[in-house]
Amino acid sequence: MKKSIIFIGIALIALSACQPKKQAFDYTVDKFYDLEILRYQVPEFDSLSLQQKTLVYHLTEAALHGRDILFDQNGRYNLRIRRALEALYTQYKGDKKSEEFVNFEKYLKRVWFANGIHHHYASDKFQPEFSQEWFVNACAEAGVTYDEAILPVIFDPTVMPKSLSLEGEDLLLASANNYYEGVTQAEAEAYYEAHKDNSAEPLWVGLNSKLVKENGQVVERVYKVGGMYSAALEKVVEHLEKALPFAENEQQRLVIEKMIEFNKTGDLRAFNEYCIAWVKDLDSRVDYVNGFTETYADPLGITGTWESLVNFKDMRATHRCQTISDNAQWFEDNSPTDKKYKKEEVKGVSAKVITAAILAGDCYPATPIGINLPNANWIRKDYGSKSVTIDNITHAYNEAAKGNGFNEEFMISPEVIAMYEKAGACGDLHTDLHECVGHGSGKLMPGVTKDALKEHASTIEEARADLLGLYYMADPKLVELGLLEDEEAYKGFYYQQMMNGLMTQLVRIEPGKDIEESHMRNRQLIALWVFKNAKNNEVEMIERDGKHYLLINDYEGIRRLYGELLREIQRITSEGDYPAAKAMVEEYAVKVDQDLHKEILERYEKLNLAPYKGFVNPVYTAHYDAEGNITDVTIDYSEGYIEQHLRYSRDYSFLPDVN
Repeated sequence: MKKSIIFIGIALIALSACQPKKQAFDYTVDKFYDLEILRYQVPEFDSLSLQQKTLVYHLTEAALHGRDILFDQNGRYNLRIRRALEALYTQYKGDKKSEEFVNFEKYLKRVWFANGIHHHYASDKFQPEFSQEWFVNACAEAGVTYDEAILPVIFDPTVMPKSLSLEGEDLLLASANNYYEGVTQAEAEAYYEAHKDNSAEPLWVGLNSKLVKENGQVVERVYKVGGMYSAALEKVVEHLEKALPFAENEQQRLVIEKMIEFNKTGDLRAFNEYCIAWVKDLDSRVDYVNGFTETYADPLGITGTWESLVNFKDMRATHRCQTISDNAQWFEDNSPTDKKYKKEEVKGVSAKVITAAILAGDCYPATPIGINLPNANWIRKDYGSKSVTIDNITHAYNEAAKGNGFNEEFMISPEVIAMYEKAGACGDLHTDLHECVGHGSGKLMPGVTKDALKEHASTIEEARADLLGLYYMADPKLVELGLLEDEEAYKGFYYQQMMNGLMTQLVRIEPGKDIEESHMRNRQLIALWVFKNAKNNEVEMIERDGKHYLLINDYEGIRRLYGELLREIQRITSEGDYPAAKAMVEEYAVKVDQDLHKEILERYEKLNLAPYKGFVNPVYTAHYDAEGNITDVTIDYSEGYIEQHLRYSRDYSFLPDVN
């Protein structure tokens, strides 16, 4: 399935500038292991009307009440583990400066970040640096009770070692996440095939359910009020209903009503109606995503993880996105892909730049910088899609990265660094192209289904959208449209993208490991394919003083190669060519050059940087009059990482330990 959220990826690290950090707002909150916690501002919130502020507040409450769902989806022991860890943290009687407790605290912070016990990006299980004996004794002394079944899950590295595995004979048995229980891959695939909806407006069977065995039969446990995750969804619905009176217009009211209906009934027809209504809601300033959306974490790419993003339109910055959207047909027509795979008419790619007001579920603490939804191809074809770029999140990343020394270490020369800094808005522009025209481009041939590429669909789809953006970054049309001022600006961005895909994103991979995550596979696939197919010395790797650097000799040649790869990736997608997708991913996207990897890790370690970033949310407080009406909503940025997660677990946790 189309994976429409772009994750910031290792490219964040290169968003640094040479000047020292000078900022009144403190973006950095915490740092541990390979993670850095930031905070983001919500500019112009105070300029919203009281109606809009109240709408944001209630949508935010609906978002936060879904937190437990993602923990449980990521692993059936996660809620038991999180609650035991939090109880010990708050009730611990011993020395909180001891090595064991400090390591315990870091482990708990990792669990919060990943919404479970497996790495949010690499899928590997965290190995605690405190002993099982210490944990058991500390719990006993603190009076903390827990299910003993969690002990091997936490401490035995052979138990549930990966949350998501894309390798092996049975991907479901190899994956520890909680979308299937007692069901083999063959049984799940047979179930979905038997229940596939081949109508003109198909239902996304499996989007909001868990497959289990009951009396020897495979059945769906539907996520809905009265079904699985009911206690949390009841609260989500309660706050969506409170938001209804403050909808800005009738179309937005319909969007909220359809999401309420979907959560109450689990009816996939209601979800389709919600998606169509959401795409048509173009006039509202406040907007939101709430529900089971992206399918990255399901080995079969069927079931959606719970996520929410509440936002409002950045009126000044939306012009860039809208310009791309208005010219979507030109980009489609002039793509280097085969004509038979192009859409004759690109419909309704609405685009805007937004300010995130709250991040929740699979958008928190790690978050996207862009979104293109809905995912259903038929809705995109018949009704269009919405593409958004999250400006205040990108701004926070950029500000926190200033002066970190990354570019000076990995870019080949001061001239290249200057060229990259000159690229300026290219990163945001590429995100817009990826979302506005990348995911919305091309078409499937008759009979080809969304799941034809199986476990490789996510990697191929992200590569397709990235490549279209990369190809057009060097097109004079962008200058003509006023999106870039300099026709040469793309060169610094090309350099960073190739360097990232071939080298620097490897800082996120443990020594000896393959690349597992779809976005990282996409980036290496593109860069390595270009590198290996550069027959005219367009790009090379050189060694200087024992360090390797990327050297690009022909930027126009790089663009030509991007176009050639895009042509083949679109063919694979349009024809549903699974063998070709598998061969492409396995040859270019998975394996790591271990010698280069070792060198990159050593160089990166000296910079004392964290390769992954996440956020704490601002805190919204509603102020009421004597009649219980909201008179104002204020915003505060001072809450810390630990304080926020403990508060969320106290105020927004309604699911039982076992669901």
